[in-house]
Amino acid sequence: MATIFRDWSYRYQWLYDGVSRLAALSVGGESRFRQLALQDLILHPDSQILDLCCGSGQATEYLIKLSPHVTGLDASPLSLERSRCNLPNATYIQAFAENMPFNDHQFDIVHTSAALHEMQPQQLRKIIDEVYRVLKPGGVFTLVDFHPPTNSLFWPGLSLFFWLFETETAWEFIKTDLPGLLRVKGFEVTKPSLYAGGSLQVIQAQKR
Repeated sequence: MATIFRDWSYRYQWLYDGVSRLAALSVGGESRFRQLALQDLILHPDSQILDLCCGSGQATEYLIKLSPHVTGLDASPLSLERSRCNLPNATYIQAFAENMPFNDHQFDIVHTSAALHEMQPQQLRKIIDEVYRVLKPGGVFTLVDFHPPTNSLFWPGLSLFFWLFETETAWEFIKTDLPGLLRVKGFEVTKPSLYAGGSLQVIQAQKR
């Protein structure tokens, strides 16, 4: 069940940005948070990057510094309009992540930031299928999202954040063995890197 705060955070950019910055303090600030999933990636000037569920372009801003070939995909026309205004150098596509209008083997990198927890379990599986399809062999799916805290001190804060701004899909997501789902699909997955008392996970999965 969503609260009015969740609706407001999507309707008003200033509120969304404020909530994002506040939540990112747990890892050292928004700049560091947006780059967590980009660490150790090997990129070239011609690397094709997909920013999946790009929202208003908070992570896209950092991706276009790594390659001029960045495509942002999101289902929200309002978010894409904001991203185009802020970052006109990227290409933007309005579509659902579980049904992407791209060719097979099109991207070197697929990146997503704090979006998969929004998906129903069946959607999540379809998105993983689609990511595998659009990645080139050897390409990398890199993501940051929620994880059950390993430090009990972080449970109250995560629970409050979920109650104010998330729905039941977030609770379902942190029970999900995401690395396991990726391995079943055929990705090679290293052990997730955990941050913020274990409440955030970074996964980099390579397509075999």
